[in-house]
Amino acid sequence: MNVRYAWNRRGAVAVVAVASVALFVSGCGAEDKPKTDKPPAATTVPPKGDRTQGSKPVEEPTETLAVIRGQKGLELDVTSVQRDAGGFLTIKGQLKNTGDSAVAISSQTSGDETEVMKHGSSLGGATLVDAVGKKRYYVLRDTDGRPLTTTGISLLPKRASTAVFMQFPAPPATTTEVSFQLPTFEPATLKLS
Repeated sequence: MNVRYAWNRRGAVAVVAVASVALFVSGCGAEDKPKTDKPPAATTVPPKGDRTQGSKPVEEPTETLAVIRGQKGLELDVTSVQRDAGGFLTIKGQLKNTGDSAVAISSQTSGDETEVMKHGSSLGGATLVDAVGKKRYYVLRDTDGRPLTTTGISLLPKRASTAVFMQFPAPPATTTEVSFQLPTFEPATLKLS
């Protein structure tokens, strides 16, 4: 009986070990993709008559709050200006190339701060100006100096657009509008709620 008990115990340990390895291997599936904070690559917007990709409709912004013109046919359509619970203000929109040829995004949009520029192309040069409070707000940075904004956009193909965002410290609740400024783009007034 002692021999049989020892074999059963070893068999159970072996079964548990094999099951553990099988679970570990199945958890490392090929479908896992690395997560990045970069937005998807620039995509071409389908014509107005065709707003589907496969069986899923393409999501359209509910409203364009401002259209800000830049150089060489670039436009920034602001679709959201939202105060977040943590004391931040997030601006979202679409960066569009309205021209008939690809456009290189100017390095000036990254701003001129060395800490931001070393992380590559971005919209880190954007600022908000509160004229009433007499204060300028810069794009937030993480602890490594990376701007909390869309990064990695260096070229936008013709008639293409890509989703963008920028996050700032929120102005006081009494501030109802700010001037948005992005190098190489016209300034624009944005309403805050």
